[in-house]
Amino acid sequence: MKSVAPLRRGLLAACVSALALLSLTSPAVAQSKITLRISTPAVPDDWHARMWTVFKETLENSAPNQFDVQINLNAALFKQGAEPAAMARGNLELASISAFDIAKLVPAFSIFTAGYVIREPQHQQKVFNGPIGAELFKAVSEQMDVTVLSTVYLGTRQLNLREARKVQTPADLRGVKLRMPGSKEWLFLGNALGATATPLAFGEVYLGLKTGTIDGQDNPLPTTRAAKFYEVTKQLVLTQHLVDSLFITMSNKSWNALTPAQKQQVSAAAHAAAKFNNDSRIKEEGQLLDFFRQQGLQVSTPDVDAFRKAVQAAYAQSEYARAWPAGLLDRINATR
Repeated sequence: MKSVAPLRRGLLAACVSALALLSLTSPAVAQSKITLRISTPAVPDDWHARMWTVFKETLENSAPNQFDVQINLNAALFKQGAEPAAMARGNLELASISAFDIAKLVPAFSIFTAGYVIREPQHQQKVFNGPIGAELFKAVSEQMDVTVLSTVYLGTRQLNLREARKVQTPADLRGVKLRMPGSKEWLFLGNALGATATPLAFGEVYLGLKTGTIDGQDNPLPTTRAAKFYEVTKQLVLTQHLVDSLFITMSNKSWNALTPAQKQQVSAAAHAAAKFNNDSRIKEEGQLLDFFRQQGLQVSTPDVDAFRKAVQAAYAQSEYARAWPAGLLDRINATR
């Protein structure tokens, strides 16, 4: 009977040793997951909100137990426009930022905030996935301390008015308080369209339209549907003034901390998310006009050439065009 206690102690010691060895050799136990916080102002039903779930699931499949992806919608973590600074400070890992956000610190990028430069989604992807994109994304990394992972088609922006009116040329928008995000680049575009550009946060647009604080807003059709702006507006004007982009970006601090394999996995997840969004948006845009008509909205097509000429003339005489590298516009136009 005296030999039982030592035997038990021996078995206990062996178990403790085995568990210690397991903790040293098991990656899931030995290393904590890398936290990837995502901030977006997107509402849950929008494609550029849903794409982050694709990002998360793709990364979980390719790199199980390596990342803790935390998705924060509705600008719950950072306000719209504050994400680039948060990433540069190392307070945020991932966000989808706009060309307008980038243009604040990389003036050459303002060419993509100009109306009627990118022709359609396919043109957008060819420009940003080619040498033009590579050159500009390098500047973004150097000047903003973020890495661009993929380009997201946000849609072709159209006007959405609280009260129906005849709109054929920019002159017909005179006096219309058109909501735009609160940067000077966005406001310039709104004014170039002939309206009175009025800054307002995205989360305040629905109430602004309902109360008359603003007379209209511009967004791609899927965003107009997802945010339910059709409930408080009466007309869509198909100006097609901007083929809009978002860019999935990651803080350089976080990106540089990854291994080569992890960088490949995160990049692949970002491309999968962008493809999901792009394919879904293009398909939905083809179906939405009928939906809006069913909701009682009047859908009209103005003289797009008149809008194009007016907007391009405004940009040609602006400070923005002076910031564009020589020949860049010609290279974009030549991209097929």
